Amino acid sequence: MVTDHSATGRTDPDTQEEREPREECGVFGVWAPGEEVAKLTYFGLYALQHRGQEAAGISVGDGSQVVVFKDLGLVSQVFDEQVLQALRGHVAVGHCRYSTTGSTTWENAQPTFRTTATGSGLSLGHNGNLVNTAELMVKAREVGVDTSHGATTDSDLICGLLAAQAADVGIEQAALELLPTLRGAFCLTFSDESTLYAARDPQGVRPLVLGRLERGWVVASETAALDIVGASFVREVEPGELIAIDENGLRSSRFANPEPKGCIFEYVYLARPDTTIAGRSVHATRVEIGRRLAAEHPVEADLVIPVPESGTPAAIGYAQASGIPYGSGLVKNAYVGRTFIQPSQTIRQLGIRLKLNPLRDVIRGKRLVVVDDSIVRGNTQRALVRMLREAGALEVHVRIASPPVKWPCFYGIDFASRAELIANGLDIDGIRRSVGADSLGYVSLEELIAASEQPKTRLCTACFDGDYPIPLPEDALIGKHLLEGIRGVAGSATPVLTNGYGAEDALRRP
Repeated sequence: MVTDHSATGRTDPDTQEEREPREECGVFGVWAPGEEVAKLTYFGLYALQHRGQEAAGISVGDGSQVVVFKDLGLVSQVFDEQVLQALRGHVAVGHCRYSTTGSTTWENAQPTFRTTATGSGLSLGHNGNLVNTAELMVKAREVGVDTSHGATTDSDLICGLLAAQAADVGIEQAALELLPTLRGAFCLTFSDESTLYAARDPQGVRPLVLGRLERGWVVASETAALDIVGASFVREVEPGELIAIDENGLRSSRFANPEPKGCIFEYVYLARPDTTIAGRSVHATRVEIGRRLAAEHPVEADLVIPVPESGTPAAIGYAQASGIPYGSGLVKNAYVGRTFIQPSQTIRQLGIRLKLNPLRDVIRGKRLVVVDDSIVRGNTQRALVRMLREAGALEVHVRIASPPVKWPCFYGIDFASRAELIANGLDIDGIRRSVGADSLGYVSLEELIAASEQPKTRLCTACFDGDYPIPLPEDALIGKHLLEGIRGVAGSATPVLTNGYGAEDALRRP
């Protein structure tokens, strides 16, 4: 059985005019009899909060039932001591969400839940994005999966299909049969009343790691989440691998041959700097990117400052390689996160000042090198350059720790559509003029790859070069609001795409 709880059924319209790349989602799972698995999951999700700030949820199984608690909001807003105390069991699945498929509604919060024909509960959390969602929707209808309960995510389809197939062969065998039919990026943590499962797509686009507790096991999107709950790192969940953990121990199965294509943008922006991916420290990678950026795009200046926090390691590296002093010229409001309060036009016009404020005494009279992780639309950099000049900067030289983002991601990062990406329509000097910088330099893709210490053959670089490692469908629509369009939620009986993630690229292959 399942019990769903929420404080409200509120929705959160995204009214921000400029958004940084969204981090897709964070997943966490724990199997640990005798431990407070809900609290372990809470702290694991807390460590993964940067990966999704729209909704959070935890499911707990105690051997006889699965209980799910989820709601819109940050992890600390959704859960309190009373709720966590009520979530009793030995196996848990946790999720913090940013919507890459489906709108921000309570129904789309995760873990998503289904009941099998035998009455067993199944909860599932998903990080990534599928590209054959429309095909899976057809299959779900053919096998009688209920799609009328309001959820509009590829994650819910996976859970529904898995529950339907489990009726005949059990969850583990059903997963081995279903997972090879999924195309796209998926890191899954799911459980029934007693067993924890984890799976990663054959390309391993998104990170997923396995950790060991004294009395159990943990799976998580990043190694930083293992650290915070006191779990020791064991290994990465391999691409194309399904793991099952129960009272008999840990079992590993292969459902596909691995074809590693890890997302390089995890190194640039998505992952925490204290995370390790493929044996490489994210912080060390970002510092090295900064060093290589300084070698490729030197400039005479007085001070190197980061756009905190994501630009800080690269700025440190740039300063080290260039010999230009490093300083803090911008103060970030550490408590600015996702809000359910819609800003007035007056407040919206404050824009970047809600997040960053200049240290005028540091900036005044200086030639600045400003290091940031990426440029998407360009609105943030334009406002930032203007703000620094108003604070007294003599020159503003912008340096970017990634190549120009020219292509949307269909594997779980909510970039702008291709038509909105500033680098898609302008050359480097055009972007420089647009943002108002005195000079602009991006690290090259070759140097970014070198900094990651991974071979290019094992990396997905599609957002920079348009080389998509998982083929996109040629005869079907894809996009964030695809299922809402198919079901008529968006006001039409035919498939439609709203503005935003992937909208301009439907029915197009680059």
